[in-house]
Amino acid sequence: MSYVVLARRWRPRIFSELVGQEHVQRALINALDEDRLHHAFLFTGTRGVGKTTIARILAKCLNCEQGVKSVPCGECVSCSEIDEGRFVDLIEVDAASRTKVDDTRELLENVQYSPTRGRYKVYLIDEVHMLSAHSFNALLKTLEEPPPHVKFLLATTDPQKLPVTVLSRCLQFNLKRLPLTLIQGQLEKILRADKHDFEQIGLELLARAADGSMRDALSLLDQAIAFGGGQVNEADVRAMLGTIDKSHVYDLLECLSDGDIRGALDKVRELDELAPDYEIVLTDLSEILHKLALRQVAQGESSGDSLEEAAIGGLARSMDMETVQLFYQIAVSGKRDLHLAPDPRSGFEMILLRMHAFEPVAPDPLESANTKAKKPVKARHAPASGRSAGAAKVITSAQAATGHVEETATWRDPDWKELVGELSVQGATRQLAANCGYRRREGNLISLVLEAGNEHLLTDKIQTRLAEALGRHFGEKLRLRIETGNPGEETPARAQARREDEKQVRAKHAIEKDPNINALMEAFDAELQPDSIKPIT
Repeated sequence: MSYVVLARRWRPRIFSELVGQEHVQRALINALDEDRLHHAFLFTGTRGVGKTTIARILAKCLNCEQGVKSVPCGECVSCSEIDEGRFVDLIEVDAASRTKVDDTRELLENVQYSPTRGRYKVYLIDEVHMLSAHSFNALLKTLEEPPPHVKFLLATTDPQKLPVTVLSRCLQFNLKRLPLTLIQGQLEKILRADKHDFEQIGLELLARAADGSMRDALSLLDQAIAFGGGQVNEADVRAMLGTIDKSHVYDLLECLSDGDIRGALDKVRELDELAPDYEIVLTDLSEILHKLALRQVAQGESSGDSLEEAAIGGLARSMDMETVQLFYQIAVSGKRDLHLAPDPRSGFEMILLRMHAFEPVAPDPLESANTKAKKPVKARHAPASGRSAGAAKVITSAQAATGHVEETATWRDPDWKELVGELSVQGATRQLAANCGYRRREGNLISLVLEAGNEHLLTDKIQTRLAEALGRHFGEKLRLRIETGNPGEETPARAQARREDEKQVRAKHAIEKDPNINALMEAFDAELQPDSIKPIT
């Protein structure tokens, strides 16, 4: 016996077997049970969501020998012939191949005659929007006043192309794209029934690639089973679809969030060895950024994947909302223009460079204060040669008496605002440092206080980077302990905000006292808009 593809073998035969489209099921079931049947039904929706399937089930409900009801018996001659596609009173027409007006007239010549076998003569016209204008005109009169034994079931993926005169004569049902979870659940049900081994992540990839279409999902599942030799696992599905592990995308985002564009380009170099479809990579990147935005605003919904949840959570804490929105916009726009690039990889790299170039930069707490060249952080004593701030030369009385002097590294509490300005950090790490206040040092442990409201910066990764930067600055290995609370002193971020406010006040005062501005306001009876005043230095 020849193999029957999954899309045909698992096609629903009654309403209860349908996956999704509950709003359409409910309306049709009630209409059938209460005998309130319209003469023309229009089913709209994207490919593979069940338009013709629902139409065939409806035709079976209308012609079941047990009577018109929402649950056909499935065993009578009419039900069997409809399932097998050979019921004489179900006339299926592909409008895409019969667009001429003569075809439509020929089709409608037999409308006046009673059904041969069934209760109703059912015309199922698929892709009805492909009919010509003359064909629609020929159909209109019959569609408006059909004989009582005729039902029209129309299906289309593009209802906007149908004349309003046709739409007004039909009962219209808009079928929705199927959610990923429903498609994934149906694929799992099929694989369990057919006793195939599978991995959930592989099913998720297939469901995502189906893009809301159950028929596409079943076709992809057929292909995946053949590709994997009877199994459906993540590696095989990714190879078949040309997708990559999302961990690569998360690594790219981490590099971008840290301002490490060189690291991001290195990741692209590694990624290119997998021969990915960069358009799909951009789609994955956009999806992750969407999840990040939802997590930051409303916590979002859990995906059920603990590894993904951990990655999303870490990125949501290390990236600010403005950066996420900017990256999303650049990714979506870049996907649209990717085909214009000399090659996909260079186009993808330019998108990452654009994200880096336009990423909002956290204000440098010392940008306004340090107008001169940077200088070493001052300690309470002159720093010893070769030591950074915090280390000083101490001469004991015994050493002075003997004339034998040794250099001993002694910690002096630094000026935290100046120190932050000299640290080689950027991005989220700089934000963390700028919103902290220095407390004390115990051994190699430095204690900081993070101002309340910035808890999202307290990730292990960001703290590790800050500790490493401090260690490089002082030439020794240091650890960090950061608590949340009141730093007790002005943080670098607060100092920068205060200086910006002072500059704004000075700029506003200068504008208000400017004689030229006052003359213009008096001459034109104008008003000054304070929000439009921006300091230029």
